[in-house]
Amino acid sequence: MRSQRIGNVFTLFARMMRDKGGNVLMIAAAAMIPLTGMVGGAIDLSRLYLVKVRLQHACDAGALAGRRSMAGGAWGADDLSVANQFFTGNFLNGAYGTGTVTTAFTQPTGSTTVHGVASTTVPMTLMRVFAIPTKTVSVSCDSDMQMPNTDVMFVLDNTGSMSCDPNGNSCYSGSTSKIYGLKNAVKCFYEVLAQLKTNGSCTSTITNAGIANGTQLRFGFVPYTTNVNLKSLLLPSNYYATSWPYQSREVYQYWGNWSNTNISCNNVPQNTSTTQYQKVTTNNYGWGGGTSCTVQSRTLSNEWHYGQVNLNLSGFSPSSSSVSLPIGNNYTNTSVTWDGCTEEAAATTDINSMADGQLAPALPDAIYLRASGTGSLSSNSMTTSDQYTTSNYYNSVRANFYFCPTAAQKLQTWSTSTFDNYVDSLVASGNTYHDVGMLWGGRLLSPEGIYKTDNTTTATGGQIQRHMIFMTDGDAQSFACDYQQFGIAWWDRRTDSNVGSASNCAGVNSTLSNDINTRLAALCTSVKAEPNTILWVISFGGTGIASDTKQRLQTCATDSSHYFDATSNASLQTAFQTIAAKIAQLRITK
Repeated sequence: MRSQRIGNVFTLFARMMRDKGGNVLMIAAAAMIPLTGMVGGAIDLSRLYLVKVRLQHACDAGALAGRRSMAGGAWGADDLSVANQFFTGNFLNGAYGTGTVTTAFTQPTGSTTVHGVASTTVPMTLMRVFAIPTKTVSVSCDSDMQMPNTDVMFVLDNTGSMSCDPNGNSCYSGSTSKIYGLKNAVKCFYEVLAQLKTNGSCTSTITNAGIANGTQLRFGFVPYTTNVNLKSLLLPSNYYATSWPYQSREVYQYWGNWSNTNISCNNVPQNTSTTQYQKVTTNNYGWGGGTSCTVQSRTLSNEWHYGQVNLNLSGFSPSSSSVSLPIGNNYTNTSVTWDGCTEEAAATTDINSMADGQLAPALPDAIYLRASGTGSLSSNSMTTSDQYTTSNYYNSVRANFYFCPTAAQKLQTWSTSTFDNYVDSLVASGNTYHDVGMLWGGRLLSPEGIYKTDNTTTATGGQIQRHMIFMTDGDAQSFACDYQQFGIAWWDRRTDSNVGSASNCAGVNSTLSNDINTRLAALCTSVKAEPNTILWVISFGGTGIASDTKQRLQTCATDSSHYFDATSNASLQTAFQTIAAKIAQLRITK
């Protein structure tokens, strides 16, 4: 039986081999298996590719959002929440038929990078035929802050109110004062951008590796009060005048009255530069008749002319610390100290031009404020009239009306220790002249003005992103007797001829303060018009700033997103760190 069955099979195969009509069916049936694998593989591979691309996009979005949330601080639960939120917004669980999605966003130790990983399973379709029910898709991502070529100009209010705490109490420069908070916030800003540790108390996360090679990062400073200190800038000598109209004094010489002498008319001396002689003959019409002769003399006397006088500055140099002037108490030359602040010929909102002779050294020891009669600035005694007297008027300017802050610094690279030492040197004093701070901040930052050669591009021709950070804790505040950038307002009247009637020097002069606000608005516009320049503005303090001042400061900024209202030292640090993080450019680094 068995042999018969085998024979039947061979007979069947033989008949099929002779019947060609069945070959196509057999071949098609045999081909279905590899074709199914090819088609199914293509479909499933396409789904895998789509899922991986979408998963990568979501991972990148989460890493970027988490890094931006972290800014200059340390990675925390809130930053992780933001990263996961952005991931989920770009890739929901179950999307494209996937299984459970797992994610992990972390900050590697010693790094400023946010690292992310994500994975999910993708169910297969026709590939199940080959016992492959699912495939796992995994991606990774990294996001970090990377610096473009950047210039940052700090224009910082260093006025007297900065010695108080943010609520206007306890005015001393201790650890709760605004000036202390400002110093710390500036250091924390440096840490975020430079990625180097300062001596500040910061929440920044840094690597101490510094910025990438080839990237230019420069900082400049303009501390301001009633004036700005230019001593360290060493501006060209031609910008300084060789003669300047100061509210000062000069020797006034006059010939005294003639008086009789005992000198014989036969022996009259020759006139000298200081003494003159003359003969006076008298007719005697009384008893005896005849004439008599008397010799008279008069001397050249000195007294002071107090007024606006042109003092010779030919001996002055921007690198010097003093100049000799003929204003000594005995009508002799005396050395007058220059500590770096200046006078300017006229108020200006032009940050890009400087004429020869436009500046003069501010010389408080050469300034004498005039009062009628006594020279004392008692109430209602101030006068613009010239005074002539032998009295030495009391010079009260340096003691009461002159405040020259820490020297401004042009844009430069800084070592951490030098940066710390400079910031620690800032001191709170004086009244609030926002316009002079903005004027010199704009001059030092501009790529079109007096530092055009240094500021247009990097040394290798690279483009520069420019940022000014303007911080103030109060309203504009000007006193009539302040010795400021444009002289002494009540006497010089370079910015406004209407500065009120004669009065004492105490109290805010609203006319002058309004002039400051007007110039500030124009200067803000000038700075914002410069190429690649962003103007950040910070209002600082829980009290002491009027609402219209805050609105004015917000308008000054590039836009409302570049304005910050910090009410405490902690929020000031946050504002500076936020600005630093925004200045740095977010990049997907992997």
